[in-house]
Amino acid sequence: MTERKPPGVSFESFVDRQIREAADRGEFENLPGWGKPLASLDAPYDELWWIKGKLHREGFSPLPPALALRKEAEDAREAALAARTERQARAVLTEINEKIRAALRMPPPGPPLNLTEFDVEDVLEERRAARTA
Repeated sequence: MTERKPPGVSFESFVDRQIREAADRGEFENLPGWGKPLASLDAPYDELWWIKGKLHREGFSPLPPALALRKEAEDAREAALAARTERQARAVLTEINEKIRAALRMPPPGPPLNLTEFDVEDVLEERRAARTA
């Protein structure tokens, strides 16, 4: 907790003094993110940036669960096609198939799921064909 600003001292000089003293004590050294660029520096301005960041950090999705699973399935397919090895591709597809299977047993709220499990061998064959081309 910082000390209170004494009467008669300008706010600017009070804050400047506190910053200088903290820097002299080394309190600004080894902070996380030091020397790294700001993540959102090139992003367009968004008035709700802090709400979206909070939702992301807390693990909430702005999409209904059914649409989020559809998006995750699309991303998993792309990740499987881009995987370095067939073992990695198979692991990605197996994981998403388990999630799809669970969602088909107990459909999530929201729009219809409209998903089926991936045929792992078909996707791997497509991956092999893309690699040879």
